[in-house]
Amino acid sequence: MTRLAAGVVLVTAHEPALDPDGPGGEDVGMTATAFMSVSLDPPLVMVSLREGSRMDDLLDEQPLWAVSVLSESQRHIAGRFAMKGRISDRLLFEDIPYVRGEASGALLVGGALATLECSTEQRVPAGDHTLVIGRVLTAQVPSADGGPLVHFKGRYRQLG
Repeated sequence: MTRLAAGVVLVTAHEPALDPDGPGGEDVGMTATAFMSVSLDPPLVMVSLREGSRMDDLLDEQPLWAVSVLSESQRHIAGRFAMKGRISDRLLFEDIPYVRGEASGALLVGGALATLECSTEQRVPAGDHTLVIGRVLTAQVPSADGGPLVHFKGRYRQLG
C-alpha cells in the first residue's frame, strides 16, 4: 500500500473539559492519509483511525471533528502530528495559524487547501482500525495557493 499515493490531512477535535468549572478542554490533532469522500448527497467523508488511538477514543465520545487538507508547504505540520509518543497536542498547535470551527469547535489550519467540519454518522470496526464516516457540516476553500501534500512510499512528497 506504500505504492498508493494519498493526500495528507490533519484531523482535529476538541476534547471537552472533564470538570465544567475547570479549564476549557484540550485540542487534539492527528495526521491521516486514509481519508476520502464517500458521498455527495448527503455529503459524507471517511477517515480511518487506529483502534484505541487517542483520536479513535475521542471520536467515540465526541461526534464533532474537522479536517484540514494540507498543502505542500505544510509538511512540518503533518510530521509533527504523526509523531509517536509525542508531548501535549497543545504545544504542537502553538505556532500554527488556525481558527476554531464554528460548527465543530475543532481547529482548522490556516493555509490549508480546504477545511471541513464533520459530525460522526457511523463508526465501522475494520481490523485494527475504525472507519469513521462523517457528515460534512461546513466546507471551505480558504487557500488556493500551492499543491497538495502527498504521501507515497513512506515519505511526504509534492506533485510535479
